[in-house]
Amino acid sequence: MAIYLVRHAKAGERRIWDGDDRDRPLSGKGQDQASALAARLHPYDPPLLLSSPYLRCVQTLEPLAELCGIPVTVESRLTEDEPFEPVLELLGEVPDHTVLCSHGDIIPATIVALERRGLEVLSTPDWRKASVWVLKRSKSGRLSKAKCWPPPGKG
Repeated sequence: MAIYLVRHAKAGERRIWDGDDRDRPLSGKGQDQASALAARLHPYDPPLLLSSPYLRCVQTLEPLAELCGIPVTVESRLTEDEPFEPVLELLGEVPDHTVLCSHGDIIPATIVALERRGLEVLSTPDWRKASVWVLKRSKSGRLSKAKCWPPPGKG
């Protein structure tokens, strides 16, 4: 069984965004990536979609939510600039096939922490926007293996 940890799709540039960064939306390319991610993840029939409160993360999962007929649930533990330890706890709580969406600081820190705990990474890490980490659970429930899918399209 697996859990899917998604880095949010492309958003407008932070340096030219005038509002609160939490409200920065996906770009047109990011919307296309979100739709492609939905098509790729929908066949896994996720029972739960969890997102950082940042708009760009929620928007990354919205096409998948529409396909699955379930809501995107905001999860504060996935927020940017927060510690990774609560994310480790969260990964232990969620059902198989859950899709989680977070940020470019949280995901690498989480993967590195899991590696220190024995996670075997089977592919080259890819930290780009709209990449997906597939985290496999052993029979005991421990996250034991991981591989990374590159972003849809050209990334």
